[in-house]
Amino acid sequence: MKAESSATRMPEIRVPAGLTFLGLALGLAAGWLLRGTSTAAPVLAVAGPVGKLWLQALTMTILPLVAALLFNGVVETIAAARGGTTARRALGLILGILAASAVLGAVLTPLVLKLSPVPANAAAAIGAQSADPGPVPGIADFLASLIPGNIVAAAAENAMLPVIVFFALFAVASTRLAEAPRRSLAVLFEAIAGAMMVVIGWVLAVAPVGVFGLAFAVAASSGGAAIQALAHYIVIVTCVGGVVFIGGYVLAIVAGGRTLTGFARALLPAQAVAFSTQSSLASLPAMLVSCRKLGLRESTSEFVLPLAVALFRSTGPGMNMAVVIYAAHLTGVTLTPAALAAGALTAFATTFGAVSLPGAISFVTSAGPVAIAMGVPVEPLALLVAVEMLPDLMRTIGNVTMDVAITTVVDRQEDGDLPATLH
Repeated sequence: MKAESSATRMPEIRVPAGLTFLGLALGLAAGWLLRGTSTAAPVLAVAGPVGKLWLQALTMTILPLVAALLFNGVVETIAAARGGTTARRALGLILGILAASAVLGAVLTPLVLKLSPVPANAAAAIGAQSADPGPVPGIADFLASLIPGNIVAAAAENAMLPVIVFFALFAVASTRLAEAPRRSLAVLFEAIAGAMMVVIGWVLAVAPVGVFGLAFAVAASSGGAAIQALAHYIVIVTCVGGVVFIGGYVLAIVAGGRTLTGFARALLPAQAVAFSTQSSLASLPAMLVSCRKLGLRESTSEFVLPLAVALFRSTGPGMNMAVVIYAAHLTGVTLTPAALAAGALTAFATTFGAVSLPGAISFVTSAGPVAIAMGVPVEPLALLVAVEMLPDLMRTIGNVTMDVAITTVVDRQEDGDLPATLH
């Protein structure tokens, strides 16, 4: 199978991650040093509006890009499911793990934040920069909102979950069309996604300036507490990803029939490549070598691994839920079970469109819709994206580990060693 998704056919976008992180550091340092001085006010008068303008530009790209990527992701998933028994087994594992990851993020993150709360000063300062998210929906509102009465009105109101449901159904329906109209729709949505990728590339190109403005405003209000909050955020989100990472070992041992030492030894070179490149796609050759060391069939690994790289990001739902729940704690938003359910469904769905994208773009297209669906202001995400390069290490290593783990399970299923209930 050719390991190419719509995401890998998108225009190449270079995200200045290092410069964005530098902009964050300089903004925090300048805001902290000038806090309470006569210089802070005139600088803030310029930096604040610049930061908010950049944030608005970033936000405007979320809905059209997510809709196009989701359409392409659903279509590609359905096409892969038609590839035979091996494909259906792999996809069954992928869907189950993604759902479990979303639930994990929704359940584990609030528990961890109870044990280690967000620094109060930073929460107050960042929350003051954020817009009122409005009323939090209840269970009845959540169920009623799944199917939009008017898709245009839902999009205009940033009602993310019904928009996602609509485009997912639209993508499924398109696969029932004849070849010519089906291909025309696919080309249209690929073009929309490509154009929006160019736009978001332009926005992220000036991220160092926008992040500097936002960071200065936060640090001028909260001082060193903002730095403490960012460090705390990195630890919390990385811990959630770490649970998914460990889950890959558990899956390989329990369902793949591997020993811990054997699986870990074979996987280590692929993890090293993942750590250095922060790219699952770039780690694919090393993952194939790991599968050979594990004694897996080449026919299985050469089919399942490209499929996993194209469609699967196991840490995505859980870590994106952790990001948004952290943002909710920063901004003082109360998360009801309905809001968490909406976020988990959105995190699960948007994962299919975000694979193989650069880390910062994937962060925006995945965490942004989850925040909107949960009624959480997106303002904190503009700061958090500047440090995404650090949690992204865990994202990539966790994804690579789980990709090889599901390959071992599918290969064992091909042997007929597993009970029928696992087939």
